[in-house]
Amino acid sequence: MSSILTNNSAMVALQTLKSINTDLSKTQNEISTGKSVASAKDNAAVWAISKVMESDVSGFKAISESLALGESTVAVARQGSETVTDLLTQIKGKVVAAQEENVDREKIQTDISALRNQINSVVNAAQFNGLNMLKGTEDVNILSSLDRSGDGSVEAQNITMQRQDMTTSTGTYGNGGPLDANGTRSAPTATNAANTATITMATDADYSHEGLTFEIAGTSLVIEAGELSGDQDAAAAEIAGRINALGLEGISASASAAAISVNSTRAFETVDVTATLSVDGTGAGDASVTGGTIAERAENVTFSTSANVNSGDGYKMTVGSQTFQYVAGQGETFEDVAKGLKTAIDGAGIEGVTTKVSQNDSGAWMVKVDNDTSTAKNIALVGQSGGTASGGLFGLDKIDVSTNEGADAALANIENLIQNSIDSSASFGSAQGRIETQSDFISKLTDSLKTGIGTLVDANMEEASARLQALQVQQQLGTQSLSIANQAPQSLLSLFR
Repeated sequence: MSSILTNNSAMVALQTLKSINTDLSKTQNEISTGKSVASAKDNAAVWAISKVMESDVSGFKAISESLALGESTVAVARQGSETVTDLLTQIKGKVVAAQEENVDREKIQTDISALRNQINSVVNAAQFNGLNMLKGTEDVNILSSLDRSGDGSVEAQNITMQRQDMTTSTGTYGNGGPLDANGTRSAPTATNAANTATITMATDADYSHEGLTFEIAGTSLVIEAGELSGDQDAAAAEIAGRINALGLEGISASASAAAISVNSTRAFETVDVTATLSVDGTGAGDASVTGGTIAERAENVTFSTSANVNSGDGYKMTVGSQTFQYVAGQGETFEDVAKGLKTAIDGAGIEGVTTKVSQNDSGAWMVKVDNDTSTAKNIALVGQSGGTASGGLFGLDKIDVSTNEGADAALANIENLIQNSIDSSASFGSAQGRIETQSDFISKLTDSLKTGIGTLVDANMEEASARLQALQVQQQLGTQSLSIANQAPQSLLSLFR
């Protein structure tokens, strides 16, 4: 049945042409935008995923900038600490030269002061965008990554860089809580009294036929048979005289009845005294001798092997009428505390007082103090938490080689400062390497994310180009089909002629 009111063929042709035009429009949009999914209506799920990934890419770009800034900051700090190490090495050369007494120590001290001022200049200038990693103690965080969990939550990750304070600051003594129990003194005062070992001799013995060998501070004394009087008291006096004749520094001997007292005023040095019969001659009774060990002349403060050292823990040590302090920094131990207190004491240049840091057989760190004057020096230690750490070059400003004592103390202290500087450079070098690795990873990760996004939403241009040509042909054919269908009712006019 034909109708002039309803043209089914035209409607079919029109719907077909509309479908072709829709596909053609979509293909043209793909070609013009380069995307197969340009909006949520194209593919809501894929579009949502791509937008989340695009936001991550934008975040990682900001992270790359943060890492670049952090890397530059650490590079400046590393270069600064390495320069400080070189300058400290030069100071060490000056200190070594000052060990010789036949030099102009005042001129050497002038050179040391100039190098010290240069170190301060380097430390103050080693900043990038206002951030100086060689001053202060607060950690610095660098944004390094964004971690997205399966539930969609995002957490920022940081690389924490520890500052390395290369100043000469003494720090601030805190009031957070007492730490007195972490240190024990060996005696309340240090004196110049000699320590003694006693060589005992058997009584009622004839020593005129005996040969004896003594070892005192590594020096041998051999007494042949027949060189001593027979009586033990007289023999003891003769042996004491022979020991004194050795001329050993800080070593003297005296006889009292059948005993010989061997005295030592050597600081920080134990002295072994051995006595043996090398020839067992004949005589009334059995002759014998026994030796001993002379303790070092020094009092000490011994730190705990079980307690921990936290940043801001401060210790004050009294020597004589003066008090010295050191405040520990992050990651330091009682070794650092002991060395810091030694540096502070040495810097004061107390007449007759010398110090040494060592470990005992239990592994505990000690600050030893020797007093070579006739006036007793008080020894005390207190501690408090909650302070601000001393600088890593604490004591550098107190180095003074103008005296023998100052030159001797400076040699040990400059070694400690050089090691602190080397440790700081190594720490910055490690941090810089980590930042470089993370920056390279973020760059590669960003490229991978971009590739993934492109796979999801980018149009296949070869496919789109072929489809466009096909759709254009279909559009032309559809238009012609619609034209033919629209002309069909015209044939009905011939029925009315």
